[in-house]
Amino acid sequence: MAWIDQLFRMMTEKKASDLHMTSEHTPMIRESGDMVALPNIPKLSREQMWKILSEICPERNLKEFEEGWDTDFAYALEGCGRFRCNYFMDRFGPGGVFRRIPDKILTAEQLGLPWGVMKMLEFKKGLVLVTGPTGSGKSTTLAAMVDWLNANRKEHIITIEDPVEFVHPAKQCLLNQREVHAHTKSFARALRAALREDPDIVLVGEMRDLETTRIAIETAETGHLVFGTLHTSTAASTVDRIINQFPAEEQEQIRLMLAGSLKGVVAQNLLKKKGGGRCAALEILLVTSGVSALIREGKTFQIPSQMQVGARYGMQLLNDALEKLVKDGKVEPMDAYDKSLDKEDIIKKLKGLGHDVEAQIQAADQARQAELKRMAEGGAPKEAPAPAAPAKAAPAAEVVGGAPPGQGGPMVVKMKGQDAQPPAHQQQPQRPPQGGGQLPPNPPPPPAGGQASNWRRPGQ
Repeated sequence: MAWIDQLFRMMTEKKASDLHMTSEHTPMIRESGDMVALPNIPKLSREQMWKILSEICPERNLKEFEEGWDTDFAYALEGCGRFRCNYFMDRFGPGGVFRRIPDKILTAEQLGLPWGVMKMLEFKKGLVLVTGPTGSGKSTTLAAMVDWLNANRKEHIITIEDPVEFVHPAKQCLLNQREVHAHTKSFARALRAALREDPDIVLVGEMRDLETTRIAIETAETGHLVFGTLHTSTAASTVDRIINQFPAEEQEQIRLMLAGSLKGVVAQNLLKKKGGGRCAALEILLVTSGVSALIREGKTFQIPSQMQVGARYGMQLLNDALEKLVKDGKVEPMDAYDKSLDKEDIIKKLKGLGHDVEAQIQAADQARQAELKRMAEGGAPKEAPAPAAPAKAAPAAEVVGGAPPGQGGPMVVKMKGQDAQPPAHQQQPQRPPQGGGQLPPNPPPPPAGGQASNWRRPGQ
């Protein structure tokens, strides 16, 4: 059993979304949106971190990490699910971030997807985009949509991901899941090849470059249903983002292609849920003939107005979704205010529900100004930190090497009784010698009833 498997089991028990590992730090998890340190786990040295990360990393990714100090792959642990892994190097040494992907795919019904989103699953061709900031649940929403298609249609689905996250079992569809770098060299290459593989539905994990975006639009134009993701915050800005990716001389043509091929956009944000957990607020755009005309004429700034009057088609603005979550008692009014992009509108909506967030904001500002004024007059902060222990006298030091002062290079300083070496943040990343670094003590065992670990690398 890999050492990190125990941390994966702990984060699964706590229903955390991410595990963060940084050299010289205690491992932390993201629980209900907050970063929380794992209890009873020691800080990990860079040598220990190398050993922990190398234990589960495929050889190809380990080589890629040693050459470029970044790599991504997927890791599966029985009883916990799959984990999307990213390794990086920073001034402390090697580190990693691990996103938990549950074994079981949440269905559209379990997620409570609005009927406007479900309507997009009835399309036979066109482009459907799920957008939002990193960590907003795009993959979970897309997985639920693909699961519904898999169960209700008899077609051929191809997914192109980096890495493969949710693993879909065969239902009524034939479903091929391809992973970039493992099964194909790039998104664009796999998407171009998909046109020769008789697909009905194609999912592009991320439209991250111009070529991939171009081929996705062309694929949607040729009679296929294409799903993709972008890192945009609103439905209207998604249209502008796609068009502005292209050179100025191509934008008019892309605008015409997008007006005909774009069928819907789901822009989502995650909010803290009362009582723990998180829930999604969805902005939904369905491209009607009116919206298509606005895209064609370059009047995308009028799309929100079309969405306001398009509720009968299933459209929904972000503030409407936030208002409903507050009304249903799922989220705090201030959390809804923080996520809103139209602050004046959400203040009015929340006031109509009996929540005067404007008064709360003004009261908080006044308290902050009063505190700053009191501190400026010589008063101590209300929550002053505990006094630090008296510092020990620093040992004498001497300069033993490095660039002379004023010439830009790091100066090597030797403390009495120590070997000379530059400061940690100036050291070049180096892999420890083979076998270096002892693993720290085992973390607390998982709660009773946990199963024995059985890990495997992707592709095994």
